[in-house]
Amino acid sequence: MRAFLVGCAKLGSASAWQLVCERARSVSTEDEGGVRGFFELEFTPYRVVSPEQSDRGLVTGYYEPVVQGRLRKSGDFVYPVYGVPDDLIVVDLATVFPELKTFRLRGRLEGKRLVPYYSRREIEDRGARADSAGSDVFAPVLAWVADPVELFFLHIQGSGQVELESGERMRLGYADQNGHPYRSLGRYLIDKGELTLEQASMQSIKAWTRANPDKVQEALNANPSYVFFRPLPAGDGGPLGALGVPLTAGYSLAVDPRYIPLGAPVFLATSYPLSDQALERLMVAQDTGGAIRGAVRADFYWGTGETAGELAGRMRQSGRVWLLWPRGERPPRGSAGTS
Repeated sequence: MRAFLVGCAKLGSASAWQLVCERARSVSTEDEGGVRGFFELEFTPYRVVSPEQSDRGLVTGYYEPVVQGRLRKSGDFVYPVYGVPDDLIVVDLATVFPELKTFRLRGRLEGKRLVPYYSRREIEDRGARADSAGSDVFAPVLAWVADPVELFFLHIQGSGQVELESGERMRLGYADQNGHPYRSLGRYLIDKGELTLEQASMQSIKAWTRANPDKVQEALNANPSYVFFRPLPAGDGGPLGALGVPLTAGYSLAVDPRYIPLGAPVFLATSYPLSDQALERLMVAQDTGGAIRGAVRADFYWGTGETAGELAGRMRQSGRVWLLWPRGERPPRGSAGTS
């Protein structure tokens, strides 16, 4: 209920949510029976199915990493965390084609032509050339980190914190992306015969990079997608999700918004990482992700730090989801199976 109420700040102007959010504010979050009654009374559950009519899909986990860093390049801290480049152009197709509201083109100008933006390999090569020449880099550098693999996983998670030498932490949130498709590092290593499917957890991937330093850069560059960050205000709340509100550990879910609208309650039925123990709870769709594609596809937000990372890195479970939609309102097209 607390996670849902936070999201209501972004949903209140939508007609389907106005009355529901108003009623939610009158329910004490400490009243478990009242909260349960609210969701049972105000919402209709719809089983979410894929276009192939399957109600099972992949449930993974993500978290907010904490990476050691510096505000200035020094010693081992030579890998930049970039803000949004000045030459990145974003085209919102929804202004012309409303059916493409979840799609944006990203590119750069080459003369009078809009061409794809630089890939991961090209961005890093470009930054290295500018740095060695002593010239200004093409994008603001928010911090410097010592480990390119930790930086890579910061990109995958889409947000994180940089812990400075003083112990102070800088929170970074997703600002934009270079427009290239996300390619899984785990899948790359499986295809190369370096890992098996059962081994492809975040922990195993990091262990592989430590054991194969000469192969790391090639493996990282297999994912052409690159994320740019922005500084966020310090606070006790979680990182900002795509809905624009702080995520709640254990209760925020990343989904594909083409099928599940952001802000909606979602009942998730899956299991804990590397376990058959049931993990069934009501959550709220508050985020998206480059790898989260499909109707029955979800990413479970575990929280901040090492313990959350251990859970997130090992989570690759089968699961089902139900969309809860305000009672009496027509569910969004393409999201619902049977009620």
